[in-house]
Amino acid sequence: MGEARRPVIGVTPLVDEQRESYWMLPGYFEGVLEAGGVPLMLPLSDDAEVLERTLSACDGLLIAGGQDVAPEVYGEAAPEAAALVGETCPERDRMEAALLPLALERDLPVLGICRGIQVINALLGGTLWQDLPVQRPSGVEHHGTPPYDVPVHTVEVAPGTPLAEAIGSGEHAVNSYHHQAVRELAPGLEAMAVSPDGLVEALWRPASAFLWAVQWHPEFAHRVDEASRQVFSAFVEAARAR
Repeated sequence: MGEARRPVIGVTPLVDEQRESYWMLPGYFEGVLEAGGVPLMLPLSDDAEVLERTLSACDGLLIAGGQDVAPEVYGEAAPEAAALVGETCPERDRMEAALLPLALERDLPVLGICRGIQVINALLGGTLWQDLPVQRPSGVEHHGTPPYDVPVHTVEVAPGTPLAEAIGSGEHAVNSYHHQAVRELAPGLEAMAVSPDGLVEALWRPASAFLWAVQWHPEFAHRVDEASRQVFSAFVEAARAR
């Protein structure tokens, strides 16, 4: 019997506005490769034809971390947002606003990480906390410091969810580096894990063959954490099964 097919995973690019470049953290590619996939960085574009042709070459879509999601994406362009929101990336916002519907239309497996969980929720009709320390302060540290593969807090994985099937229900320690988070879940999305202070840390879309998103960073933690490796494995296996 031949070796299992290695699915192609399209990964959204990271954008450095100051250097006028886009780039990639190795952990996204490493996690996909170790799970048996072939990572491919997507072009930074919101052109429908470009995205359609690109996705036609992919078996799965990974929406990576990055800058803050602009409040306009979820209808909260309030004047005070300038003081709460950090650097945004209009190009990523436009790209993912065009890309996600195409992926859902094809029922392409999707994994969102950090910004990924936020932009998926925002694009599907949910809202975000624009700045946790100001709008929702708590005793839980969500903005860790290097090294980024070190756990910062725990999450409670809900039994009966796909994430529980992959890594087990109950308490898991995770790394964390964010100041925005899911506020109101979009219609059709369900929580799979929450932090001790009640923030949604993982979600899924039951109507999709596979749409997961996590607030923590398996692209860093996969080197030392089996649960993070299992997140990548579940995603790549779903892409392989298409």
